[in-house]
Amino acid sequence: MPSNAKVEALEKIKGELGAADFVWIVDYRGLTVKEAENLRGNIRESGAVLKVFKNSLTERALAELDLPSLDAVLEGPSAFIFAAGDPVASAKVLKTFAKANPKLELKGGLLNRSVVTAEQVANIADLPSREELIAKLMGTMKNPATSVVQVLNGPAAKLVRTLQAIADKAA
Repeated sequence: MPSNAKVEALEKIKGELGAADFVWIVDYRGLTVKEAENLRGNIRESGAVLKVFKNSLTERALAELDLPSLDAVLEGPSAFIFAAGDPVASAKVLKTFAKANPKLELKGGLLNRSVVTAEQVANIADLPSREELIAKLMGTMKNPATSVVQVLNGPAAKLVRTLQAIADKAA
């Protein structure tokens, strides 16, 4: 019979998994306490949260939620980054932190109920953020409207320049 602590931990993991749109998994062995605190702070700033759970309990929670198994990823110490919304921000934080601290190893994760590899997480980190994509889309949508306005203003502007030239010549 499982202990109350394990049942509570399992429920906590299931809650985190249920609320998250994606989960990144990292191996944090070798990080100092200060480095781990910096990583947690950076992750928090990106809108995600870093938690450490037992691999066996996490695998059981995945099974109970009908999510794919992460047996291949859940070897050794694992830290889990949970978040909803934009997966790019937290992936960028992890990739940047891993470059500065080679002890941190990306292991993979879950995105849209599918298993992703460490390479795929790194590729996601290279994507533009949601805000950048929206700005590019708005710029693309604005260009045709700007061109139409310039074309429509052309005859009126030409008339004003012609009248000004006539006025200058008469003066």
